Amino acid sequence: MRFSRFIIGLTTSIAFGVQAANVDEYVNQLPAGANLALMVQKIGAPSPDIDYHGQQMALPASTQKVITALAALLQLGPDFRFTTTLESKGSVESGVLKGDLIARFGGDPTLKRQDIRNMVAVLKRSGVEKIAGNLLVDTSIFASHDKAPPPAAAIVDRNCFSVSLYSAQKPGDLAFIRVASYYPVTMFSQVRTLARGSGDAQYCELDVVPGDLNRFTLTGCLPQRSEPLPLAFAIQDGAAYAGAILKDELKQAGISYTGTLLRQTLPDEPGTVIASKQSAPLHDLLKIMLKKSDNMIADTVFRMIGHARFGVPGTWRAGSDAVRQILRQQAGVDLGNTIIADGSGLSRHNLLAPATMMQVLQYIAQHDNQLNFITMLPLAGHDGSLQYRAGLHAAGVDGKVSAKTGSLQGVYNLAGFITTASGQRMAFVQYLSGYAVEPADQRNRRIPLVRFESRLYKDIYQNN
Repeated sequence: MRFSRFIIGLTTSIAFGVQAANVDEYVNQLPAGANLALMVQKIGAPSPDIDYHGQQMALPASTQKVITALAALLQLGPDFRFTTTLESKGSVESGVLKGDLIARFGGDPTLKRQDIRNMVAVLKRSGVEKIAGNLLVDTSIFASHDKAPPPAAAIVDRNCFSVSLYSAQKPGDLAFIRVASYYPVTMFSQVRTLARGSGDAQYCELDVVPGDLNRFTLTGCLPQRSEPLPLAFAIQDGAAYAGAILKDELKQAGISYTGTLLRQTLPDEPGTVIASKQSAPLHDLLKIMLKKSDNMIADTVFRMIGHARFGVPGTWRAGSDAVRQILRQQAGVDLGNTIIADGSGLSRHNLLAPATMMQVLQYIAQHDNQLNFITMLPLAGHDGSLQYRAGLHAAGVDGKVSAKTGSLQGVYNLAGFITTASGQRMAFVQYLSGYAVEPADQRNRRIPLVRFESRLYKDIYQNN
């Protein structure tokens, strides 16, 4: 059985054998006002089997990561690694490093505090007891908006920290915050404690006001509770955070320094590498990025693509221009009027048509022997963000669909591949936006989505 091509007119339909199914029957499963753009195409076929608003620009959300991953493999290669180093242009004499110690951060999104501790231990073993110079935190590999939450060049433990917020025993008093000592941050509480069961609790919210040098003020109110409220926050200044950790690790290792802690943002000639830490290979990072929809990996990779392509500090603009150029020159995909604002798809400035994503998917499928890409995608019913996708499970396609999800407020996207009951390999792009239900239906808001996806993907699976 084969899909017929769409006939654009008053109605658009797909022929499943002798029975014609109107695409609107799928759309009618969705909440009123939802927008669907859909394409389905056999691998290597010259034209799509289904083209429903395929040229319509839409928010790609995290399906953007498919484009980022392809551009990264083509530009950087699967074996590329992010590198962090301790360097100096000085010499070591009698236990004294005569010169600045440079901590050069390369945008590694997986760097941990333990890695810095290990590099400091190497510095210590090299005979350094004292640094007669400054500590330089070098973040020159990236530029422009180099502060978290956008991924910075200096990332330690994902530039995230957690605290516990305790309500006061007396209503009206300020709640208090406990922060583990190994986080070099300062937290202030202006959170008012409400009586348990207070009528104000329904509209009680917390907010955080970030300040310089990773100082945060928590505001709002908190109803009395017996257990502390766990909270997590993004570091606002990655360089300051990494520098504070480096200072503390040097102190714990018994290494003193005479200068000050400074940040270095202009590229310069590298010094002699004393210690270094490399990330896992790019292919491993991309697998995490795609399976778990990791935004931090996506956006650091995106900026690194720009840095590597043009030899300039990685910026959002450089990343965008590089991805566009790489796909056109190396994959034959012209992104046209696509808007690429980031690598993760978090930005609502991104705009992409299903037809464009389909070109990317077709290239991936036809070159997967070299790319080893499809195995990195979530597999329906098995892992990643598709492990519990109810609509695909209901459609009976667990293990048959490898695809990237994309979710924002009101957005439920899928882009990837399906192997049908007859063994036919197909690519598909589902861009669904404007998805909203009434407040009373919030608990069951995914039921229309499940109904829609189960019918659509069951038909695709069984009728090709």
